[in-house]
Amino acid sequence: MSRFAAPIAEQIWDMKYRLKEADGSVIDTSVEDTWRRIARALAEPEDDPSAWEDTFYAALEDFKFLPAGRIVAGAGTERSVTLFNCFVMGTIPDSMGGIFDMLKEAALTMQQGGGIGYDFSTIRPKGADVRGVAADASGPLSFMDVWDAICRTIMSAGSRRGAMMATMRCDHPDIEDFITAKSDPARLRNFNVSVLVTDPFMEAVKPDASWDLIFDGKVYKTVQAKDLWNRIMQATYDYAEPGVIFIDRINAMNNLAYCETIAATNPCGEQPLPPYGACLLGSINLARLVWYPFEDEKAHLCETSLDELVATAIRMMDNVVDASRFPLDAQAQEAAAKRRIGLGVTGLADALAMVGVRYGSEEAARLTSRWLERIARAAYSASAHLAAEKGAFPLYEADPFLASGALANMDDEVRDLIREKGIRNALLTSIAPTGTISLFAGNVSSGIEPIFAHAYTRKVLQKDGSRTEEEVVDYAVQMWRDLKGDEPLPDYFVNAQTLAPGDHVRMQAAAQEWVDSSISKTINVPEGISFEAFKDVYMQAYETGCKGCTTYRPNAVTGSVLSVSEGEAPVQAAETGGEVVYIAEPLDRPAALEGQTYKLKWPDSQHALYITINDIIIGGRRQPFEVFINSKNMEHFAWTVALTRMISAVFRRGGDVSFVVEELKAVFDPRGGAWMNGKYVPSILAAIGGVIERHLIAIGFIEGEGMGLKTDPQAQVVNLNETPGPACPNCGQFGMQMIEGCMTCPNCGHSKCG
Repeated sequence: MSRFAAPIAEQIWDMKYRLKEADGSVIDTSVEDTWRRIARALAEPEDDPSAWEDTFYAALEDFKFLPAGRIVAGAGTERSVTLFNCFVMGTIPDSMGGIFDMLKEAALTMQQGGGIGYDFSTIRPKGADVRGVAADASGPLSFMDVWDAICRTIMSAGSRRGAMMATMRCDHPDIEDFITAKSDPARLRNFNVSVLVTDPFMEAVKPDASWDLIFDGKVYKTVQAKDLWNRIMQATYDYAEPGVIFIDRINAMNNLAYCETIAATNPCGEQPLPPYGACLLGSINLARLVWYPFEDEKAHLCETSLDELVATAIRMMDNVVDASRFPLDAQAQEAAAKRRIGLGVTGLADALAMVGVRYGSEEAARLTSRWLERIARAAYSASAHLAAEKGAFPLYEADPFLASGALANMDDEVRDLIREKGIRNALLTSIAPTGTISLFAGNVSSGIEPIFAHAYTRKVLQKDGSRTEEEVVDYAVQMWRDLKGDEPLPDYFVNAQTLAPGDHVRMQAAAQEWVDSSISKTINVPEGISFEAFKDVYMQAYETGCKGCTTYRPNAVTGSVLSVSEGEAPVQAAETGGEVVYIAEPLDRPAALEGQTYKLKWPDSQHALYITINDIIIGGRRQPFEVFINSKNMEHFAWTVALTRMISAVFRRGGDVSFVVEELKAVFDPRGGAWMNGKYVPSILAAIGGVIERHLIAIGFIEGEGMGLKTDPQAQVVNLNETPGPACPNCGQFGMQMIEGCMTCPNCGHSKCG
C-alpha cells in the first residue's frame, strides 16, 4: 500500500522532492527511497553513521518529522544547492560600491535557492547629500527596485523564484515612502516588506507623541507617532503590506543578544537573523502523534513519543549544518559559529480537532502552550546532551546565554543541564510556513494555522489527454470520514475565515511563549472589519508578546480568499470558461508536431537567433509544447540550451503558460537594451519573450500583447461558497490562499515564499 494519504501528496513528492536524473528518469523509486536518502545523508556527519541512519529513517517514516523542502529535495543528491531555507544578508553599506557588492551576494544566494532578507535602513534617505559628487541620494527605495529586478532574472533552485524580505526602521526618514511602496501592484513584486517597530515608537503611539525621523544623527522630519502608525495600518488594511516586526522584543528575547543585533528577517518573518545569518527548518507533524483520535476522553497527543521525536529531529538538523553547502563563505562561518536551527510544528489545527478542541479557544491556546513547551524542553535538553558529546556552539557563554529572555521561563532542570553540559545550538525553535510539505504529508493543516478548507477539488489532465477531478481533503477531515462515515463534522472543526481575529492572535501568542525565534502566521480578518478593529488586532499582538503581526483582509487589491461554507451540504462555486487544466505528469511527445521558426537579430550581434516553437492540440485547443533556440554564436550556447529546456518543461506541464512571456519580457540587461521596431526592448531575453508572445497570439492561445494570465479557469471548490482566490502562476488554477504570509496554491503547492 502507498504511504501517501492522498493523491496530491504523491504528486507533490514526484514534482518537488523525488530525486530524478537530468533526463527525468527516477532515482527515488518510492517515498521510502527518499526517506532513506535523507536519513543516510544526515547520518554521514556522525562518527558511526550506520548507528544513526535507521533512527533517522524511523523519524521520517510516515511523515512524522518533516524536514524543510530544501532538505527533502537536496539531501544526499550531491547537487550544489544549499539545505538552508533562509538567509539574512550582510549589512548594506551606505556607498554605491558596497550596495552593488551586496547585490552580487544576493544573486549568488538566490541562485542556490535561498530566500533572503535585508534591512534597508542603513541607506541614506532620498535627497540626502552625497559627499564628493555634488549630488543628492536616490534613497533606499530606488535600490530596492534594483534588487527586485535582479530577483526577477534568477530562477532559484527547485524551480521557484527567489523570495525576499525588506525591512525598514520606523524612524528612517523614508519610512513613509516605504510604507506605501507596494500600493503600486507592479512594484516590488518579489519583496515582502515589513516595518521594524520599536518599543519607544509603540509607547509614543498611545499618547500620540511626536516622533523624529532620523538618519546618521540628523533629524530630517518630525511626525506624530499615531499618524505614522495609522499610515502603516491603512496600507496593510488596503493591500496586506507592510507587515509589522516588533524588533526590540526580538532583540531582547534573543539567546544571542550578547553577541549579535538583529535588524532583518527571512522572507516569511519566522527567522529574525543577524547579518549573514542562516537557518534551516523542520517541523514535527503533530497530527501523526495523536492517539485514539475523535474518541472523546481517550484522544490525546502522546507526549512521550513527542519527546523522542524532537530529540531525533534536533540531532538530524544539527547534522545539516555540517552537511549543507552555503552560497557564501560568510554564511558558512556564521552558521558554524552559532549552529542555529528552527524546529517547529505542522498539523496543529488537525491535532486539536482530533482531540476534540476548537482552534482559537482558550483550551486550544492552553494545549498549544503545553505542547510547544514540551517541544522546547525536549529540544533544549537534546541540544545540551549533544553539546556534551560534540561540543557547544563556538560562541556559547553560559551566563549571558542563560540570562537571555528566551530562557527566562525555562525550568531549572533544563537550565541546570545547559549550565553543566553547554548547548550545541544557539537557537532551536521556529514555526515556519509549511504549505508544500504539509500537502506532501497528506494535506495536514499548515504550521499553526487553522484548517483553511475542509475539502476542494482540482482538475488534473492525464497523459492520455483525459481530464479527471480529484477531491483534496484536509487530513483530520478525512480521518473523521474514515472513522465516522457520513456523520456531520462536529462544531470544533473551524476554519480560517470563521475565526474571530482575536482567536488568531491568541493562538500565535500561546505558541510564541515557547518559540525562541519567531512564527510565520497570517491573521485572516473579514473584509468588512472596521479600521479601528483592524488596528486593535496589531495592538493585541503587541500587548500579548508576539514578535510580529501579519494580517490578510480580502478585497479588490489583495484578491479574495477561500471561504468555508457553514452549511452541511457541499456548495460548489460556479465555473468560468477556459480549458486550461493542471497536468499530473508531463505529456509524452507525439512523433510529429506542427510549429513555426522565427529569426531574431539582436542589434550589434554578428549572428541571429532562430527560435522554433512547436505546438500540440489538447481538447481542440492549440497550445505551445516545446521551444528550440539555435545560433551560430557559441557564446550563447549554454544559456540558450538551458532556456530551451526550462521553457519546454513549463510548456509540457500545460495550463496557462503565458506567464513565461511576462517573466521574460521583464528581464533587463544592466549593460543596456536595444531599440527594435520602434520599441525599447530591455534585453535579448525580453526579445525572446516577445517572439514567444507573438506566436501565442498567432495560434490563438492569448488574445493580444500583454494578455498573459487573462483567461485562467476557475477550479471547482467543495464546501466553499465564495469566489476562490487568485490564479496560481504555476498550475493556472484559481484558489491561491494567503497562508503564513505567503500566497500559496493548494492544488500544486506553489508558494511565493517556497
